[in-house]
Amino acid sequence: MRILVVEDDPILSDGLRAGLSLTGATVDAVATCEDADNALSTTRYSAVVLDIMLPDGSGLDLLRRLRGRQDATPVLLLTARDSVGDKVSGLDSGADDYLAKPFDLDELAARLRAIVRREGGRAGPTMTYGAIVLSPADLSATVSGEPINLSRREFAILAALMERPEQVRSRAELEERLYGWHEDVESNAVEVHIHNLRNKIGRDAIQTLRGVGYRMGTVR
Repeated sequence: MRILVVEDDPILSDGLRAGLSLTGATVDAVATCEDADNALSTTRYSAVVLDIMLPDGSGLDLLRRLRGRQDATPVLLLTARDSVGDKVSGLDSGADDYLAKPFDLDELAARLRAIVRREGGRAGPTMTYGAIVLSPADLSATVSGEPINLSRREFAILAALMERPEQVRSRAELEERLYGWHEDVESNAVEVHIHNLRNKIGRDAIQTLRGVGYRMGTVR
């Protein structure tokens, strides 16, 4: 999943970017409401980690603008203010969850997985398609009960395809999930990952629609 962190404390922002990357996420970070607005208008994110107190305004105002344009991207509020009134205000403004500082990174990652799972309509913690089972919590995968070793980006591609297996994902969509702003993308990176995935889960497991993209196929 690709996460946008909106946090003006550079130490905390860098820590969140590094820590969430270790959980398999692709992370972009900004420090202002204006930059967050720009990022959200040009990039599709799985979720947003949003600080309330930002240099150029309130994160709650940014959240209201997001919901006002019918953007349902899951948002987890991150703030030093943890009174009941603050929590109620944040949730009633459209937040999906709320975490007070200081916090545990593992809890933050788990809460992000939970709100992304709910937004995708999944009740359980794993993703299943035929004989394939993915566990986003520990980036593990099995086929017919046998564990398979996937790289972080192979896992991300397979998870993106399994979210809506009947939907075709373009190469650009998959690249957007895999690479942050400051990462170089090789021209054939997606094709290489798809090739490696087919070797591990079956040649027919991922279909190619030439000139369009990829979708899940047949898993035996």
